Amino acid sequence: MGAPSYRAAGNAALITLAANFALITPAQAEASTISAADTAWMIVATALVLMMTIPGLALFYSGMVRKKNVLATMAQSLAAVAIISILWVAFGYSLAFVGDGAWIGTLDRWFLIGMTMESVNPAAKTIPEALFVLYQMTFAIITVALVAGAVADRMRFSAYLLFSVGWFMFVYVPLAHWVWGGGFLATMGVLDFAGGLVVHLSAGVGGLVAAMVMGRRHGYGSENLAPFDLSLAVIGTGLLWVGWFGFNGGSALAANSRAVMAITATHLAACAGALAWAAIEWATRRKPSVLGMISGAVAGLGTITPASGFVAPWHGVLIGAVAGTLCFWACTWLKQRFKYDDSLDVFGVHGIGGLTGTLLAGVFAVNAIGGTAGLIEGNAQQVLTQLYGVAVTLVWSGGITFILLKLVGVFAPLWVSLQQELEGLDISQHGEALQ
Repeated sequence: MGAPSYRAAGNAALITLAANFALITPAQAEASTISAADTAWMIVATALVLMMTIPGLALFYSGMVRKKNVLATMAQSLAAVAIISILWVAFGYSLAFVGDGAWIGTLDRWFLIGMTMESVNPAAKTIPEALFVLYQMTFAIITVALVAGAVADRMRFSAYLLFSVGWFMFVYVPLAHWVWGGGFLATMGVLDFAGGLVVHLSAGVGGLVAAMVMGRRHGYGSENLAPFDLSLAVIGTGLLWVGWFGFNGGSALAANSRAVMAITATHLAACAGALAWAAIEWATRRKPSVLGMISGAVAGLGTITPASGFVAPWHGVLIGAVAGTLCFWACTWLKQRFKYDDSLDVFGVHGIGGLTGTLLAGVFAVNAIGGTAGLIEGNAQQVLTQLYGVAVTLVWSGGITFILLKLVGVFAPLWVSLQQELEGLDISQHGEALQ
């Protein structure tokens, strides 16, 4: 009995020493519940969401601008990937997902200090913390990249870089903490499964404010600003559509039935959104456009996002149909009524979609799926809670975006010159052009 006892004691001491050296406690080391299945799925989901920005969003956006601005539009998406990835590791992740403060997290994980092979985040206990960091990074990237679509064709690249850094720090990171990181909106019970508030509404409102501050493009409303190559936008839409399976399905943070339900609702919402937009165009303009169909699909995808992990698949059809209808209205009548130049309809599609989907999550939420009942199941209070989350996001994103643009303008001109706009941003900002 003596030798085995000594060996057991020695082994326990080694475990304790190794755990302390790794900056985690023995209890944490023993409690690790990392799942191979969950880890494999989340690696795939992370790759899918990164694909949504490059090449998905880059192609989607660049296909809808004029030929002289294609490379500049792609450059904005590429720059967002590079800059936001580094900032996320430096401090974004820690402030958003470490600590339980009502308003912001801590810097305990700045530059991922203390993270080990076995450490996990409390929000995702069955996957390595490093994977959770990467997954959430892809959300931050695409949100910043989305905003750029509202000011395509006219914003200086240097100003865009400065604005992106500030917007990430002061809009995205706080919202991510408030909704997903244990902040005050999470405590109140606001539902946002994969980014209706944090991603789509914040980017949509930020884009609207940016478009209004920047002003309209030369020739807007009087000249032909038709897309250069819609085939690129269609390819981009396909990549976004498939990537959204990781966006919404991955937000379950596990390879489980909830992830599958979210993916199913997501796909059906995209289909319904595309059909609804096409039907309206067919009825009012006699021809369903390709641009309309892909816009409707993206509207359906964005609108189902906050509700995807809380509703049944058939709800996805209803939400997608509502999305296609409301976002069509926002991109046509509303835009013309207020005469703002949101170049690629970031507000009309993502802003209106995120707002609508967040409210509908409070209507259709199914307790058996997401653990929260909505209006249809007798919980009318959830709609009011959702409305509060929408109001906070609108005010915060809109107000901070306005302040940031004014501050950036002090250090770098926001607008390219008229001559540079006429010759195109590809040449004026990057010294390159498509032949």
